[in-house]
This record gives sequence, structure tokens and C-alpha cells, in this order.
Amino acid sequence: MEVRRRVLRPAPAGEPLKPKQDPNSQQQQQPQQSYLTNAVFFGLFFSVAYFLLHRWREKIRTSTPLHVVTLSEMAAIVSLIASVVYLMAFFGITFILHPFLNSRSSPDDDIDLDIPKLPVPTPCPAALPPKLPPPPLPHHDEDIVLAVVSGSIPSYSLESRLGDSHRAASIRREAVERITGRSIQGLPVEGFDYDSILGQCCEMPIGFVQIPVGVAGPLLLDGKEYTVPMATTEGCLVASTNRGCKAIHVSGGASSMLLRDAMTRAPVVRFNSAKRASQLKFYLEDPLNFDSLAVVFNKSSRFARLQDIKAAIAGKNLYIRFSCTTGDAMGMNMVSKGVQNVLTFLQSDFPDMDVIGISGNFCSDKKAAAVNWIEGRGKSVVCEAVIKEEVVKKVLKTSVEALVELNMLKNLTGSAMAGALGGFNAHASNIVSAVYLATGQDPAQNVESSHCITMMEAVNDGKDLHISVTMPSIEVGTVGGGTQLASQSACLNLLGVKGASKESPGANSRLLATIVAGSVLAGELSLMSAIAAGQLVNSHMKYNRSSKDITKIAS
Repeated sequence: MEVRRRVLRPAPAGEPLKPKQDPNSQQQQQPQQSYLTNAVFFGLFFSVAYFLLHRWREKIRTSTPLHVVTLSEMAAIVSLIASVVYLMAFFGITFILHPFLNSRSSPDDDIDLDIPKLPVPTPCPAALPPKLPPPPLPHHDEDIVLAVVSGSIPSYSLESRLGDSHRAASIRREAVERITGRSIQGLPVEGFDYDSILGQCCEMPIGFVQIPVGVAGPLLLDGKEYTVPMATTEGCLVASTNRGCKAIHVSGGASSMLLRDAMTRAPVVRFNSAKRASQLKFYLEDPLNFDSLAVVFNKSSRFARLQDIKAAIAGKNLYIRFSCTTGDAMGMNMVSKGVQNVLTFLQSDFPDMDVIGISGNFCSDKKAAAVNWIEGRGKSVVCEAVIKEEVVKKVLKTSVEALVELNMLKNLTGSAMAGALGGFNAHASNIVSAVYLATGQDPAQNVESSHCITMMEAVNDGKDLHISVTMPSIEVGTVGGGTQLASQSACLNLLGVKGASKESPGANSRLLATIVAGSVLAGELSLMSAIAAGQLVNSHMKYNRSSKDITKIAS
């Protein structure tokens, strides 16, 4: 066994020999120095970080530019950087100091060794926690299906482990049939781009549902013609909307007005007392504080712009409704990020605030709620048209007087008798749902997007019909979600609202909202005319009945 030796150099003549130092004493001094250095840098890091955060908050409140720094702030920034570099090196993140570490010489560089260095011992493998890799996937699809059925391979991991979304869907589909014992032969799996939905639209797919898409139009709205795509399985819906578009077109077209554009999110926070909750309510609704809160909120996105804050109190719980524009996106995620920024900012002045949930249903999303009917959510639109008397008679097969009376007794009085909430219309949700499915919108938001009141009135000495629809909460977007899928993107392109508007951010989504309202106007006009003329049952019996033997198809 070779022994490592240090070659001693003789001391120069006349120089006394120094006493040999005890290595144990050096090892005891080094930890003490290390602890002291660590304490200094830790204290420096937290103190300057607190100082800079405090100064940053004061600048936001006083509208001072963040890039304007004083000498004390410059010194604090330099100290923060130095402490970060030291702490990163201390915790083993030495890539920053890598050039300096390589340039430093080791203690043994000036020592002549006659024998090679011993290898550095590695940790015992038994001391490290075992990392078991996932079992390798079988090569054949049949073996993978059996593994999914047995539970040894999770179904949700197929995409990531196979690296082939289409193959994963096919294998999962076969596994579902074997587990349930039921056939899904009518559900197609071929001909769909599963990579386009991975991680954003649908998890664990086994196929896709086919919904036929029809077109209604041209819809003459604000001087332009639009061919409206509608995805539906209901007979007569597209044909009826198309008839309404024709009546509007030959009467000179419809006009629309965007009343408001503001998506909402309302977190719920709790305090120890109602008094403290009231103090935050007064703080949020004070106009003097709005600019500071808007700066914090708007950092979440270059398109998010805070418009309004309203708070409602229930005991010691506070519901805060934030409203903001979101560009061409529907914007729920964008608003949520902005709300989170504001809540973090408020924690400094209200440390006793307990955030119960980022959404407290005061928003209110995907639920029929009076707050959306009154305050609006998303895009608030009113659309109107004047239908000439001869068009009412020849195209709609009814009269102005019959339509006005039916609208009053059905859409207004009848809905009031039913206690309707935003449902003062004939079938607005029919058109909203069909357009939403065709253009990749969230179909669940049909609930509040279908809030609509239809008004009809005889004008021009009782000869012509004035019809309008007012829809306070149309929630649409032209980017994100299902709008980027191929079929839905094609329908948006048909309307001329695909993607984000480069000239005016938000213009495409606002235009889509007005097209939805115009389509609803056409659908309301046609259906109400069919009911007034007694054509509803006959048309559905003709167009909404299948002559096929369903029992044979099912078998």
C-alpha cells in the first residue's frame, strides 16, 4: 500500500524553524469563521431585500418611476447582488463563480509528489434514496393495453411516455372498451390532431364528437355582411336564423353598440371582525387608491387593464369584484393573475387578511346570477333593426301587431311569471351555443352569455317593427382555449375575427360579440314570427324529425 508523503523543504539559513501548527486547531477556527461570514451575508441579504421592497411599494403609491434610484438604493442593490452571489456559492450553486474557481490553484500545486493522488471517495449508494425508474413500456400496443387495463400503467401517462398523442388515444380507447365492456365504435378516433389539444383543451382523449356546422346569412350588421357558422344538432335552428338574417338584410341591416368590455373575477377574503372587513372595503372603493391598485393589477399582462373594483360584505367576509379588459382573449386566467397580484400587495397593509379563494362566485362565472344581468360581464352589447311591414308579411309570414303582442305576453310577462333571471327572450341560448361551439368558445359560459331581453315595438305609424336584443354578458375570445383548434379557427376566419387584432388589441373579440348579438337578433325575429304564425310545430315536424330506423342503427 502506497503512502502519500509531503516533501519537506529546508528552511533558509538563519531563519528559525516555526513550530508546527496543530491541524485540529485550524479545523476548529475555519467553521467559526464560516458561521460568522454566513450570518453576515444572511443578515445583509434580508435587510437590503426588505429595504428595497419597502422603497418599491412607496414609489408605487407616490407614482414615482421605479428606474429612478437614490445612492442608498444603489448601495442596497449592490449589496443584494453580492449577498446573492455568496449565498449561491455557499449552497453549491457555483456556476457563477466557475471561472474564478478554475483559476485558483490547489494547496498541493507547489508540492512535488512522487506517487499519484488517491481517488476521492464517493458516497455509499446505500445511503442515497433509491430512485426507481418507471418500468419500460412494452413494444406492442396489445401489451400496453393489457398493462393499462391491469393498472400497472396509468392511462393519463400514455402521451408523455409514448411521445405519440394519436397512438395514446387509440390505446386508451381500446382499454376503455375492455374495462367497461361496452363498445364505442361510433366514436371516431382517426382524422383528428391530438397534439393540438395536449395540455390545453382535453385530457385522456379517446376520440372526438362530430357536430355538423351550418351557416346562416349573410347577416348585414353595421354595414358589413357576415356568414355565421353554427354548430348544432337541432333541426330548424340554422334555417330559422337564416330566415331572420334575410329579413334583416332586405330591411337595411342591423346596427350594434358595444356598451362595456370587462371580464370579472371576485375573490373572497376573511378577517377576524366585520370592522376590519369594512375597512378593506372602504380602502378598495376609495378613488384615491385606485391608481396604485391598477398599477399592481396591470403588471399581470400587457393587455389587462383594471377598470373597476366593487366589494360586497357578508359579516366578516369580503367579496371583491375586479373588472378589467383582456384584449382579444376571453381573459379568465389573465384576470386571475392580476387579482393575485393585488391580493399580495394588500397583505402588507392588511396582514390579518385571510384569502379563502381566488373565486368567491361573486364574479359570477358559468352561473345565472343577477350581478351579471345588472353589472355585465365580458362584452355588453345592444343590437337593433327596423323590419319593414312588407318584409314581416312576405318573409316572416305574420304581422307587426301579432309580433309585438306575442313578445309582450311571452318574452316579458311570461318570463316574469316564471321568475326568469336574464331570460326575457325566445331562444337566445340556441344561437349563442351554436356559435360558441363553432368558434371554440367555452360552451359552459353559454349560461350567462345567453342573458338577453328582446324588445319589439311598432314604429313609423305602426307599420314597421323595431326589434332589439340587449345582452349584458357575452363572454367570447378569439385567442386561447379552443379557438386555436383547426376547425374552430376556420370558423373564426370565416367571420374575419381569427386570432388577435394587430391594429387594435381586443377589436376581434369585440366584433365577435356583436356578431353573436346580431345572430341572436335574427334568431329571435324568426322564431317569434313562426310562433305568431302558428308555424312552429309544422316546421319542427318537417325538419327536426328523422325518418331513419334508430333501432337498426343502434344495433
